Amino acid sequence: MELEPKKKREKVPRQPMPEQSPLERIKNFNEVPLGYSEETAMLEASRCIQCKKPTCISGCPVDVNIPAFIKLIAEGKFMEAARKLKETNSLPAVCGRVCPQEDQCEKQCILAKKGESVAIGRLERFAADYERNSGQISIPEVPSPNGKKVAVVGAGPSGLTIAGDLVKMGYEVTIYEALHKAGGVLVYGIPEFRLPKSIVEAEVHYLEKLGVKIETNAVIGRLRTVDELFDEGFQAVYIAVGAGAPVFMNIPGENLSGIYSANEYLTRSNLMKAYLFPEYDTPIVRGKNVAVIGGGNVAMDSVRTALRLGAENAYIIYRRTDVEMPARIEEVHHAKEEGVQFKLLTNPVAYLGDENGWVTGMKCLRMELGEPDASGRRRPVPIEGSEFVIDVDTVVVAVGTMANPIVPATTTGLETNKQGYIVTKDEKGETTRQGVYAGGDIVTGSATVILAMGAGKKAASAIHEFLSGNEQTT
Repeated sequence: MELEPKKKREKVPRQPMPEQSPLERIKNFNEVPLGYSEETAMLEASRCIQCKKPTCISGCPVDVNIPAFIKLIAEGKFMEAARKLKETNSLPAVCGRVCPQEDQCEKQCILAKKGESVAIGRLERFAADYERNSGQISIPEVPSPNGKKVAVVGAGPSGLTIAGDLVKMGYEVTIYEALHKAGGVLVYGIPEFRLPKSIVEAEVHYLEKLGVKIETNAVIGRLRTVDELFDEGFQAVYIAVGAGAPVFMNIPGENLSGIYSANEYLTRSNLMKAYLFPEYDTPIVRGKNVAVIGGGNVAMDSVRTALRLGAENAYIIYRRTDVEMPARIEEVHHAKEEGVQFKLLTNPVAYLGDENGWVTGMKCLRMELGEPDASGRRRPVPIEGSEFVIDVDTVVVAVGTMANPIVPATTTGLETNKQGYIVTKDEKGETTRQGVYAGGDIVTGSATVILAMGAGKKAASAIHEFLSGNEQTT
């Protein structure tokens, strides 16, 4: 397909993606956006003006050559576009669905200065899906083994990314995953309607075909330690265990039944497939009046899950306004369309329960915004005498997570900060223990999938440099 002149392309509007209707989708866990057709993808790709200095690439933590893969889509070369993506991104179908493109690559798009950016994320999803659905997934040639072994602890986005990069450099890579499925937050945290598990499985299977070995049900720090991995012949270890320990608010009544961390609630639904009842009889509470505390993507995932599990009233309780809400714009939009009730400028201060010890209500205070705090957002300040009660039978606390201490506590010479996160010397992930690198949420605290992947890419280069240097000195 010959591309239209630049002026003509700039007049093409951004192409919307078809979706399940809100009334239909709250009754199922199927994916909400339905994807572009070939014609729509080519039309959207034609909007890219192929800048001489593409600023979009600078907004991508994994350095995807965005103009190149989009040009291939515009020309109808869909398989080639998928291969171009995979040159730097091992998980394109995942990134096309869950990356906050509006704050990264699309934010840097030149078209965004005067109108709407190119739908980079939707096009990434299209190309990755096209290749997967074709059944002709190409496996690039990997170099001959260089005889060096690297262990990766954690099969989440960061661990999967570094494994894919290192195996393509000739390393023998084994990932040790504590849970019974590889994928980390992609399988236990993000719901089916946002990221189907079959897509994560396909991306993981691709890495296995590249030569990555994955050992599940392997809790490093318990089954074996990092020290023992070195004893077994690994020459470098990358720690990517995430930040999966739950955080609660420590307010009165928090031990009542019916109050869950988002970690447990989403893991039961996603990884343990409670959403597929009765095929999977995983115990999960199906509340009628469900309150989710928080304003991030995890809170949106939790409240939208509650709706699909039969909630009559599903509330987001957030102490600031929707302007400060950290969740993706699209997730907030979808939640509102589905009937989620947003209780903004509201902060829980206590839980109320019945004689059986089950939560029945949540006492809240109304808030107003004061001066900006350390996060740059205006600080919420309580309004005196504004207490009120919301009737609930289920509460999901989604106010953040913290570091799991198992690996750091059992690894000699590994420095952590006062929050328990692993200290690294720079963005390449080098820790205070020689040969041990770390990245993703266990270093930064809760962040995005793509930033964790970016950390994995940087650490892959650093480990390669470290092990190549070792070769020269021996």
